[in-house]
Amino acid sequence: PRPILDMSYSRHFLDFQGSSIPSSMKKLVVTKLSQNFREAVTLRQDSPVPLPGDGDLLVRNRFVGINASDINYSAGRYDASVKPPFDIGFEGVGDVVALGLSASADYTVGQAVAYVKAGSFAEYTVVPAKQAVPLPSAKPEFLTLMVSGATAYISLKELGELSEGKKVLVTAAAGGTGQFAVQLAKKAKCHVIGTCSSDEKGGFLKSIGCDRTINYKTENVESVLRKDYPEGVDVVYESVGGKMFDLALNSLATKGRLIVIGFIAGYQNRTGLQPVKAELLPAKLLKKSASIRGFFLNHYLSEYKMALKDLLKMYESGDLVCEVDFGDMSPEGKFIGLESVFRAVDYMYMGKNIGKIVVELPHSVNSKL
Repeated sequence: PRPILDMSYSRHFLDFQGSSIPSSMKKLVVTKLSQNFREAVTLRQDSPVPLPGDGDLLVRNRFVGINASDINYSAGRYDASVKPPFDIGFEGVGDVVALGLSASADYTVGQAVAYVKAGSFAEYTVVPAKQAVPLPSAKPEFLTLMVSGATAYISLKELGELSEGKKVLVTAAAGGTGQFAVQLAKKAKCHVIGTCSSDEKGGFLKSIGCDRTINYKTENVESVLRKDYPEGVDVVYESVGGKMFDLALNSLATKGRLIVIGFIAGYQNRTGLQPVKAELLPAKLLKKSASIRGFFLNHYLSEYKMALKDLLKMYESGDLVCEVDFGDMSPEGKFIGLESVFRAVDYMYMGKNIGKIVVELPHSVNSKL
């Protein structure tokens, strides 16, 4: 780590010790509310690099994560009061290149950190020091844990009531957050069933412990569940919505629990949600003493630090696979640079990814960091 340079009160960035911080940068900005990401978001080439305040870090982003909810955010579905233009991107991993005086108590220039904060789709992001997570190195695998891993960990712990022998169904199991739901349910000694869209994804799921994979392109999920699990499943970790939600609801066992962590099938529709057949919902829940619980990570931030600490420990000891998909198999190749965020979002909605989609941000600036 370098000696600390307090930049909180400087008017201009300084070029210090070989790390040159430019005055302008590229970033993605939502300029119009639309569920079409390419229509909603603009790549700005010459935004000013922000200055960190007293308790802040300036992070040069090296990897940013793609989330299904990026589309909800750019469509204005999370907060109707927010009007464009606004920054986008929820999570990043990078290096601290400048910091405020108070922040320097815990961080130094050159340190690798991860964070969850709106505005990560940029070359540089100001992050409050108290929201940053120090890392041993800037590896993309750490990024998979920030939103996707934490969502699976906290929702299953708080709402899943997992115990040995329970049957757990994970939809979109080979995706960014599904991969963690599968592994955490296995660690709780549950029997895990995962739905996916290809044999390649099925192979990946088996490699991380999935007991039964269902390729919904070649198998009928409903009849497989009815035949192989006539008593139903105890917990469903559901992120697809639409028909998959109905099917999951119908396959619940007595006292079964359905955890809704998303509904990706509805995100790109003009109307948003795809309708579900909910008219019989009260009767279905009553008949089975079953329950449906929604989970939104922002409401569980009190659990976040503890969850992340545990996940990082599991990954570092080799007990957790953090699969990263850089889009190497996508038609135009690896996702590199902010320009490729648009392709990465398309790739996710085409259901091509295995694991968490991550975009790498290379830096051409002369830097020794």
